[in-house]
Amino acid sequence: MQDYHSLIAGKWVKSSKKLKIENPANQKIIGYLYDVGSQGAKKAIEAAHNAFPNWSGNTAKYRSDILKKWYSLIKKNKKEISKIITLESGKPLKESEAEVEYGASFIEWFAEQSLRVSGEIFNSPDIKKKMMTIKQPIGVVSAITPWNFPLAMVTRKTSAAMACGCTVVLKPSELTPITSIKLAELALKAGVPPGVLNVVNGNPKIIGKSLSTHPFVKKITFTGSTLVGKLLMRNASNTVKSVSLELGGNAPFVVFDDSNLENAVNGLIDSKFRNAGQTCISANRVFVQESVEKKFLDLLINKIESLKIGDGMKNSDIGPLINTKAILKLKSHIKDALKKGANLLCGGSVSTVGELFFQPTVLSNITSKMMAFNNENFGPLVPIILFKNDESLIKMCNDTSYGLAAYFYSQNSKRIWNISEKLEFGMVGVNTGKISTYLNPFGGFKESGIGREGSTDGLEAFLEKKYISWDQN
Repeated sequence: MQDYHSLIAGKWVKSSKKLKIENPANQKIIGYLYDVGSQGAKKAIEAAHNAFPNWSGNTAKYRSDILKKWYSLIKKNKKEISKIITLESGKPLKESEAEVEYGASFIEWFAEQSLRVSGEIFNSPDIKKKMMTIKQPIGVVSAITPWNFPLAMVTRKTSAAMACGCTVVLKPSELTPITSIKLAELALKAGVPPGVLNVVNGNPKIIGKSLSTHPFVKKITFTGSTLVGKLLMRNASNTVKSVSLELGGNAPFVVFDDSNLENAVNGLIDSKFRNAGQTCISANRVFVQESVEKKFLDLLINKIESLKIGDGMKNSDIGPLINTKAILKLKSHIKDALKKGANLLCGGSVSTVGELFFQPTVLSNITSKMMAFNNENFGPLVPIILFKNDESLIKMCNDTSYGLAAYFYSQNSKRIWNISEKLEFGMVGVNTGKISTYLNPFGGFKESGIGREGSTDGLEAFLEKKYISWDQN
């Protein structure tokens, strides 16, 4: 059984306390993760602090070339990395392969964008004065990433920070750490200097506290639950650290009566069942216009019944949930809905495939008083809510403290523009269930987070703007 350690100042550091890493498809132990604790986190932060002057002081071209080598190595090792992702997260292998491509694209993109960072020179009202701004890296960055995208969430954060000249201390999820360790190995091989990228593994509460309170850390970037995001914000406030947070979602998926219903069903399958529904932008509440309810549900259930549940290594469509806690949450949402009057149309229980596999489930007659309406289910559950008109729909869609992603299907151009403007969500998919690329600004409104990742603005979170006023007298 292989042991996995932390990378600090370019060296793999061992420790005494260890955690089990399990394959959610069969609950077999696939390795042991050694916990470096708060002292290890402190050493990693110090290593990043010490490496910052040289890394930030070098040219953007130097950093860009190294990042491009990292990108090439990830692409070259795509098959191996994909298998690691499936082994520790459970997602189908085809989804893992897509994640490697998606995650690697951020590295290439930010390597190129780093060459375009620029300031401004202003026309001063005083002929003897020069006025300008320059952009400089913010400093040491704490990057805390989730288990559901163990590669893409890492590369989206670390490559942007490193491209700017920042150094990074990465804390991957203890549930899926092997992917990050493999990425770090390839980063060293690509020529990333010691201390520029550090990976600390172990207890998330203990290490997370160090990464969010240490005075050397100038920036926290986190993807995960809203609850933890709020905690990190509180911790960061004592030293006024910059924070970027990508948190929970409660995405509406709307099917209007003028939509192409087959396309809408396919889009819902794409959005809802990727990683067994365990993504922050998964469709969470499905709104269907009354007049097309029967036809839409017939198409949807027929499509769902064709999906294959099973081990991600065996050409399945839906893999396991990550752990027992996720299963219990899904069961509680279903039980609550049925108790309050919902109808079970398909699924509803654990699959015979294994104890962490859950049947794709469709519930109708959902109301705003049910947990399935108000809470992110993070699983293969489709709650159906009927609506009559656009006005009542908008009110229901926005009736949530979250505002990450939303989707709707319609062929009416006036409606498309109107609904797109009125939805209180940071990302909107129109006639598509797939919205994520390296080009789009990823982030949400309200309690779904602060800031954006990816896109042409993706480096800004890791840069400080400095104003210079130069009097030539």
